Amino acid sequence: MSMQRFRFNLKALLAAALLCVSAAAGAHRFHMGITEVAFNPRTGSTEIVHTYMAHDVEALLMNMYQRQFDLTDPEDQQVLRKYVEERFALKGQDNARLPVRWVGMTADSQSVTIYQELENAPLSKTVSIRHGVLADFLPDQVNTVNLNDAGKIRSLTFTMNAPEQPTAQAIQQHTQ
Repeated sequence: MSMQRFRFNLKALLAAALLCVSAAAGAHRFHMGITEVAFNPRTGSTEIVHTYMAHDVEALLMNMYQRQFDLTDPEDQQVLRKYVEERFALKGQDNARLPVRWVGMTADSQSVTIYQELENAPLSKTVSIRHGVLADFLPDQVNTVNLNDAGKIRSLTFTMNAPEQPTAQAIQQHTQ
């Protein structure tokens, strides 16, 4: 096979793969992420656990980089980490990002779970949350954040049009 024909076939194959990934991302009706944010009194830190549908994350990465990703590979995890850290933030009193630390992630055929931590800080230090993960790729993406403060749970909803929500009021309502 000539190199020119090989390149044409490779381009056709990549285009078909992109169409399949796009179709897979649109194959289900709901595009959602769930994030649990909870203070752990044993460690003194606020723990963050994000869960997303694996095919949405795969379609996002394919769309951004035009290649397949293996989320068990540390280098590919680093790409997802950078994306998430740019679009998810806990903010403090001065509206500055609080230092959320990446703990790790797991991925299987159904979901991608990401673990982060705000070390040595109670949930009450968080005044607002910015959560735009996947919303820049899937306009109907809905991210729900469940704030768990000593067993009192409050949920916040984030969309492309509402990427930031205050948390101080949510926490205060449960401590009064």
